[in-house]
Amino acid sequence: MGLTMGAAQATGISEAGGLLETVGDLNPNSWKLLSDSGLKIGGWINGGVTYNANGNSMATTQGFNGGGATFGDRADMLQLNQLYVYLQRAVATEGDDWSFGGRFDFNYGTDSIFTQTYGIPTINVTTGNVNPTRGNWDLNIMRGQYYGIALPQAYLESYIPIGNGLNVKLGHFYTPIGYEVVTAPDNFFYTHAYSMQWEPFTHTGALFSYTFDPNWSALGGVITNSGTGGFDGGFNGQWGNWDGIAGLTLSSDDKNTSLYGSGTYGGTSSTPGSGTWSFFSLVLKHNFLDNLHFVLQHDHGFANNVCSVNGSNGRAACNIPVATSQNPQWYSINSELFYDLMEGLGAGMRVEWFRDNDGFRVSAPARVAAGWNPSTGSPGGMYNYVGANYTNSGLLSASYYEVTLGLNWKPLKWLTVRPNARFDWVSSSNLAVGYSPLGYNSSGAPQTTQFLFSTDAIIMF
Repeated sequence: MGLTMGAAQATGISEAGGLLETVGDLNPNSWKLLSDSGLKIGGWINGGVTYNANGNSMATTQGFNGGGATFGDRADMLQLNQLYVYLQRAVATEGDDWSFGGRFDFNYGTDSIFTQTYGIPTINVTTGNVNPTRGNWDLNIMRGQYYGIALPQAYLESYIPIGNGLNVKLGHFYTPIGYEVVTAPDNFFYTHAYSMQWEPFTHTGALFSYTFDPNWSALGGVITNSGTGGFDGGFNGQWGNWDGIAGLTLSSDDKNTSLYGSGTYGGTSSTPGSGTWSFFSLVLKHNFLDNLHFVLQHDHGFANNVCSVNGSNGRAACNIPVATSQNPQWYSINSELFYDLMEGLGAGMRVEWFRDNDGFRVSAPARVAAGWNPSTGSPGGMYNYVGANYTNSGLLSASYYEVTLGLNWKPLKWLTVRPNARFDWVSSSNLAVGYSPLGYNSSGAPQTTQFLFSTDAIIMF
């Protein structure tokens, strides 16, 4: 039978890299069907809790953490962020033979709403009209106020033995842009930087990667099915709207220093004369010591001929002619420093400034903003599946600052615990009722600061 189990040896709980390694023949990766095909199943469970010192009532943050809190956004409540499973056939990274593979990822949890294919927004960013369809790759599988399903990767991959070897991905894949990522085990902190949260998360298209020598590597490709310059596209939205993606990496001979630049450029629709959307990110990494690691990141985004606050108190009337639309920008500087205290234990600090120059990107709570969807029963209308009683604010010209301190502790190879404390504050002359991304105090006045204390755990399969 194809599912014949091998005589797999169980690994001890203290030595296993994942819990599947501890169950011997019950580990699906030992089954003949998977092992003979070069397939691997893996994943993790990630959940956490955040205490918001500002409170979590409807008068403050509506039960959500404001500002830059997206993934860990539930105030004072335990949340399952990622029940994550993937199936992968890895390809070769060198050699003279062709190699074929691919990967499919599944997530259930509160993070799903932020990792779905929402690149075609409910509101057309150029015209301000409601988009009648956003595509349905994973937007409609399961939607709830808090929990949902996302399919963030589904691609075929090939290694082509040309020169030093060309890697090709075709399908739906995570963005190569920026520093922090969606997958929980690959981040030091539980909370995320503003920079990461307003970068693309995924793309759909073709991506080519090539290593020229030990110091230089590059990537490039075409991406589609997005109304936001190639960000977070699906499979059936805007096939006529094609965008570009590229990146270049320079590494020192000793690999202690690297500089990575990447970006996208594209349109907000395939209609001639529509808006454009471009973005670039620079990431510098340097190891001061073997146990002291530094990251410095700069992001900058541009959107032309789109709806924007234009510095006023609130979003401008969106359905306006392109000729009078706005050209907003958003940009940031993010620094992260990590120190390895001992094997399995590290301390980290993140300091960041994020400028939403025209009130175009930050809307809080972000879950409420992400919950808007076209109404099928009322053409041109919208509804919010996060809840009718919730409203989103922000959307104002503002500077956002955050400082995060945290630990990353691995008592076992398959278990990670990440406690952290975070302080956010916002600076804007336009704070008002209805436009306060950090909520309101007991008197109803906009709050300018937010303290979050959180911890989470990651259990690897």
